[in-house]
This record gives sequence, C-alpha cells and structure tokens, in this order.
Amino acid sequence: MDPTLLASLVPVGADAPVPPIARRPAHLVGNTPVLWIDEPFAPQGRGFHAKLEGTNPGGIKDRPGHMIREARRRGDLTPGAPIIESSSGTLGLGLALAGLTYGHPVIVVTDHGMESSMVRLLSALGAHVEKVAAPHPDGGWQQARRERVAELLADAPDAYCPDQYHNPDNTAAYRPLAAELIAQLGRIDVLVAAVGTGGHSAGITAGLRKSWPEVKLIGVDTVGSTIFGQPAAPRLMRGLGSSIHPSNVDYEAFAEVHWMAPAEAVWACRQLARRHYASGGWSVGAVALVAGWVARTYPVGTRIVAVFPDGPHRYLETVYNDAWCRAHDLLGHEPPPEPDEIAAPDECVVTAWTRCSRVRDPLGREAAARKAGAR
Repeated sequence: MDPTLLASLVPVGADAPVPPIARRPAHLVGNTPVLWIDEPFAPQGRGFHAKLEGTNPGGIKDRPGHMIREARRRGDLTPGAPIIESSSGTLGLGLALAGLTYGHPVIVVTDHGMESSMVRLLSALGAHVEKVAAPHPDGGWQQARRERVAELLADAPDAYCPDQYHNPDNTAAYRPLAAELIAQLGRIDVLVAAVGTGGHSAGITAGLRKSWPEVKLIGVDTVGSTIFGQPAAPRLMRGLGSSIHPSNVDYEAFAEVHWMAPAEAVWACRQLARRHYASGGWSVGAVALVAGWVARTYPVGTRIVAVFPDGPHRYLETVYNDAWCRAHDLLGHEPPPEPDEIAAPDECVVTAWTRCSRVRDPLGREAAARKAGAR
C-alpha cells in the first residue's frame, strides 16, 4: 500500500493533546475546527478554509449566549426570569443552552416553517416553542413572530427579549470567533459569511480587522430577502435572509453581496457532504458556492475563510430528502460557474445566483448617521 495513503488512514488526532473535560455544556462552545475545501468548488490548491461552526453543540448561535450574560450583568435579565425570542431555529438552540446554563425558562416564537425535528429538539432541551399562525402582511413571518414576542413580553413584565436583530451584544458575541480564526490561520484576506441578523458577519469582520485591516467581507443572502435592497418575497431557505431590516447589519463593512437560490444551495450542500464529509443547511451551501467562486477568481494565494453556521441534522427532511427536494424542483440544477451581475441592488428582482459590488443600507440609516455626526 502507498505509504502516503497508509498514513492518511491513521485516525486524525491520534497523537494530539487530549482536550480538556467540559464541566458545563457551555464550555463546549467555541474552538471549532477549520476544514480545507477545494473540488468541486475550486481546483486543488485554490480552495478555501471552512470554519465548522456546526461542531458547537447547537451551531454558531450558541455563541450569542453572550447576550444573556451581558443582560444579567446589567440587570436587564433578573435571576429566573423568562427569556422570550423569535427564531427560525438555530438561535433557539443557543438560548436553550443559555437558559440551562443560567437558570432561565426559554420561550421560542417561531412559525410553521420550523422543521418538526427542530421543534422536538427544542422541547427536549427544555424550551417552550410557540408558532405564529400567519405571516404579517408587510414584514412576513419574522414580523409576525416579533409582534407575538411583544405580546408575550407585555404579559410577563420581568421577561427579557435578546432582540438578536438589533442587539449590539449579538455582534460582540462573535469577536472570539475572529480570534480563533487568527490563531488557526494567521493572515486572512477574504471572509465569506451568510447574512440574517447581521451579527456574525459584523462581529467577525470587526475582530479580524484589528489584525488585518484590509480583510474583504463578502455577504451571502437569499433570493426574496430584503436585507440588501431586494423586495420581500416568500423564502424557502431559512437561516439567512430577512423580511425586516436588522440594524446589526454593518453595510459599510461589505465589499459585495451575492444572492443565492434554493436549488443552488441544495446542490452545494450535497456536494459538500459527498466530497468532504462536512455539510450543513441552506447557509452552508450558499456560502460554499460563493467561497468557491472567490477561490477560482481571486489571485492564487488569497486566503479565504467561509463560515459554515450549522450542520446537516436539522435539514434531513428538507435539503437531504430527495422526495421533498423533487416536490420543490430543487434537484438536478447544477449552478453556473459564475453569478449574474447587477450594478445596483435594486436594479431588478433576482431569482438565481447574482452578485452586486455596490452595497448600501436600503433604509439609508448609515447616511443619516454620518450626517448627524457631521453636525
């Protein structure tokens, strides 16, 4: 047998230091691995580094437990008071972990798009899951969930809502992730990140730029999302995109944005699983496609990091279910090698992989803030 192949069969980490024993579940969060990804997304030698946040107990949104710690420190969240928040799933897991850690009941307000497996898992972890019945006429499911959160808060005056869309503690929670990347990789040239609440893209970038000010941030959104100026539409993909405008999105930090369609993300997720034994949900597939394009088109030697927010398990009945995917016409659509391009984010309605190098806040909040600061 080829000695190189034989060496590759030795269990990875066989001679590595034994990791410390976690004394509490929260100690399992962080220090996630990085995996090199190349074919079929990029030729060998021109791939990207994937930060596998799905190896946290519940995914990347275990990290915003920082919001709960800070709320307790300030006295906004009193001992034993309930935590109430809107979530499509992953943050709910992080809040269940925070509730267990600090002794708070957790109520997760979601909608009928949450996978039944996720509802069962959240319930098993001690969270109460409440579903809204219908989308808001303007703000869709997210706004409907937020309005229900407001109603619950009115009935429980001591309850606390982290408000992941607008809470700066959400962004700050991802600074340690940036420090991990620097320790693992040193120089980083390009960060590719999905955008939903805006927290992890803003927090990681701010942390990286303390060491590498020229880091380029590329955002990944879904068709039908309003974050970067497209009109709102029903969205099949969850975990990225929004029908509201989170203030945690740092528009000025982005060099460009890509929108992705569901069939393209499904193809990428399945390729990752088959080729690299590492996959996840909609955000993972979308981010991998964009990171692969960056690896193919940027100069050789560009160090690219893609953040994979979660793992595949909650998507076994959707992304990885052939019958479900066929019912939604998501199979057999290999993405093009290049995205379409538009000159402005509202130039047209995008329905497939599309890129725009002009990023702006569709509500004009940053321009207004600059004007106010100049007075």
